[in-house]
Amino acid sequence: MKLQRKTGLRATALGALAVSGALVLTACGSDDNTGTPDGGKKTGAASNIKCDGAKGQLLASGSSAQKNAMDLWVKNYMAACPGVEINYKSSSSGEGIIGFNQGRVGFAGSDSALKPEEVAESKKICKSGQGINLPMVGGPIAIGYNLPGVKDLVLDAPTIAKIFNTKIKKWDDPAIAKLNPEAKLPSTPIQAFHRSEDSGTTQNLGKYLGKAAKADWPYEAEKKWPAPGGQAASGSSGVAAQVKQVEGAIGYFELSYAASQSIPAVQIDTGAAAPVAATSENASKAIAAAKIKGTGKDLALDLDYQTKAEGAYPIVLVTYEVVCDTGNKAETLGTVKSFLTYTASDEGQKVLAEAGYAPIPAEINAKVRETVNGLS
Repeated sequence: MKLQRKTGLRATALGALAVSGALVLTACGSDDNTGTPDGGKKTGAASNIKCDGAKGQLLASGSSAQKNAMDLWVKNYMAACPGVEINYKSSSSGEGIIGFNQGRVGFAGSDSALKPEEVAESKKICKSGQGINLPMVGGPIAIGYNLPGVKDLVLDAPTIAKIFNTKIKKWDDPAIAKLNPEAKLPSTPIQAFHRSEDSGTTQNLGKYLGKAAKADWPYEAEKKWPAPGGQAASGSSGVAAQVKQVEGAIGYFELSYAASQSIPAVQIDTGAAAPVAATSENASKAIAAAKIKGTGKDLALDLDYQTKAEGAYPIVLVTYEVVCDTGNKAETLGTVKSFLTYTASDEGQKVLAEAGYAPIPAEINAKVRETVNGLS
């Protein structure tokens, strides 16, 4: 069966996620922090957003992978809650956690769960508690490429690892040709781009390569790019921009960046019957199998990067909102709870699908809502 291979914004039913009432909104990603992601179109009714306790300005920062989702959420929330300002600075997961642990933001966005030492540090800010991870955004990490004349490119984990580890240097390498027997591959040099700053997206890609291509990726999964060579760019938007501009380029970024800039994304040969495209639906099939590994109120997830399930896209990330379980600042607590109550609601999660993201599975999301309600 021929797979649907587009990486466009249209997402179909998210079967494995069991998200009720599949209302979806039309939206395009924006790389401008102040821009309107949907070009000024109405993104949906805001009548169910509760502004109880929200006031003033709330600063937040972190993951650039969730920026396009955050843009939509902030737009809808601020339209429903006049007088409240949510300012989310899209930087990186590492910078977001630093800002959170320095007490500069009400919450942080991170593509990786807090490390034990980061939890320990958070206790200085969360006076009576600690930082916890709330899964809020799911989606595929697209491997975008710029190779005119080559469509539906297929790669597997070992080949991706060798490309980013500078072991494969030209596009007509035998390893790539074997996976794409019908493609006319040029001898163009490969220009591999990675994130210049600490990034949860980098760490999630590293987790995938470390599990699925152990022999070819001998690095720990860290937020800092570990391999030699390649070229660096800032943020998911920076990597996507370089891939868009440079012929022969390849890079990794959240799917909405590929979709909004019409960058083709690699299909992954997982060992299943057919290669798997980077779509929200296919990422959903992988995320739905995640298990909660956090304890107490922490809802960090354990993802299966080696899945061979039919149609399950393995390079996925879940972006967390990092908050204090108790000990939040009194002046921002009401706004944090109100805003995150919206993002975790059915309404907030429905916004994600057509922006290239995958809503959090219903069973996990129910626990997120319960935890947000109990923040103090």
